[in-house]
Amino acid sequence: MKKVLMVLTSHDKLGNTGRDTGFWLEELAAPYYAFKDAGLDVVLASPKGGQPPLDPKSNEPSFQTDLTRRFEADAAATAQLAATVRLDSVNQADFDTVFYPGGHGPLWDLAEDRHSIALIEAFLAANKPVALVCHAPGVLRHVKTPDGRPLVEGKKVTGFTNSEEEGVGLTDVVPFLVEDELKAKGGLYSKGADWGSYVVADGLLVTGQNPASSAEAAAVLLKQIA
Repeated sequence: MKKVLMVLTSHDKLGNTGRDTGFWLEELAAPYYAFKDAGLDVVLASPKGGQPPLDPKSNEPSFQTDLTRRFEADAAATAQLAATVRLDSVNQADFDTVFYPGGHGPLWDLAEDRHSIALIEAFLAANKPVALVCHAPGVLRHVKTPDGRPLVEGKKVTGFTNSEEEGVGLTDVVPFLVEDELKAKGGLYSKGADWGSYVVADGLLVTGQNPASSAEAAAVLLKQIA
């Protein structure tokens, strides 16, 4: 059975706003069921292990989907989420691929996490695909190629747009803007319409623009490991 690792944030504070953040529910639920329904074994991990923080906004009625409701009602899935394994205990050799859901949390912890950086580099070195959606492509900011260049340099990528960040009013709150950071590291950044599904694949690297891109990114990843 093919195995996929999903890496979630452990960061729960939205800068200095006093508001909570974390992972975005749809960006976990849609890929989770894409993988499960395709017969894959899914393992959830986070830097601190245990229950990762959910961005409360992502569970508001306007952002709920059939898949988020399915996840919330799935006792096995919610139990698995409550007991994520610690990221520093994970070895890429045990998996066929890795998927990073977004939410704002990853910009603070996973983007700077040496275990996450090393893990992505190890997956790619082992010729295994890596997918990241929404804010999670920002986690690539310190990931390097074997010769020490930024991983995204010269690669086609996407991620949460500056205009989408402006739309949610957090441009001045986040530690960096995903679109700007990917461009600054030499990424060949492109985007679709705000809030629409847009996914880019360049070799082993699959990136999705926003929450709506989660299912499509998972589908592209599944094709790569089929």
